[in-house]
Amino acid sequence: MNFAELVVGQEIGSRRIDITRADLVKYAGASGDFNPIHWNERFAREVELPGVIAHGMFTMGAAVQLVTDWVGDPAAVLGYGTRFTKPVPVADLDGAPGAVVDVVGVIGALDADASTARIDLTVSLDGQKVLVKAQATVRVA
Repeated sequence: MNFAELVVGQEIGSRRIDITRADLVKYAGASGDFNPIHWNERFAREVELPGVIAHGMFTMGAAVQLVTDWVGDPAAVLGYGTRFTKPVPVADLDGAPGAVVDVVGVIGALDADASTARIDLTVSLDGQKVLVKAQATVRVA
């Protein structure tokens, strides 16, 4: 990829992320986040959630994979941040995806002096944004 060929507004790609309850269990083990809202339906409903929800950091990390795949080097991602706006409920469907999150990446800004691009991600579930201001800054060779 050549920095000179990039254009603000250019789409870098899109992807659908299938999430299962098993994914949440694996993430809990890897992250150490065993909050019962991520695995216990009864508890999640008792605290007024729509059911078991995905970890926010799981959603955030899965979304930025689009950027790392596009840039080709995870070390090229210089920064990444977002705001969480809605939970991602994950239904218990015996191994089938209990939620499907859609991610679209667009070049939001370019800095020729630093050879960086800001990638703006739209991350949604059923047409509603679950992350806002999801932005990654990447160094482009």
